Amino acid sequence: MKRFALAIAALLGLLVTLAAAEDKVATLRPVTPLAESGEAAPMPNVVNTDIRQVRNYPEQPPLIPHKIDNYQVDKNSNKCLTCHSRAAIETSQAPMVSITHFMNRDNQFLASVTPRRYFCNQCHVVQTDARPLLENEFVDVDAVLEYVKSKEGAN
Repeated sequence: MKRFALAIAALLGLLVTLAAAEDKVATLRPVTPLAESGEAAPMPNVVNTDIRQVRNYPEQPPLIPHKIDNYQVDKNSNKCLTCHSRAAIETSQAPMVSITHFMNRDNQFLASVTPRRYFCNQCHVVQTDARPLLENEFVDVDAVLEYVKSKEGAN
């Protein structure tokens, strides 16, 4: 019974502490209190360079290096395939969609893009000039390998 009473007291103490710290909750929001709706931040600009971005990890879907405003991608039409289909790449000079986009769930190759990979924006996104919300300490695998090689060479 004593342990139960101590647990209840500790829980109440924690709740009082949390209630007192309600206004000091760490958040990515600007200075607007949590109970209020602040003004929306401006939309970041899309990087529209047509230069391929380096991928951060293996199997990362490539980023879209251009604007896609008003691109229609639905069951009847896919604007992306205007440039990235097998038939269009000679004229557009755009990279062709990966061969994996022609494989169905049984790993059989189809003549056209499989319905599983037809909606490009499920995986591919445009790059923006938005500032990072959090500090990022990601280290690319190539940098890790370089570090390992330098340590092995030092020994």
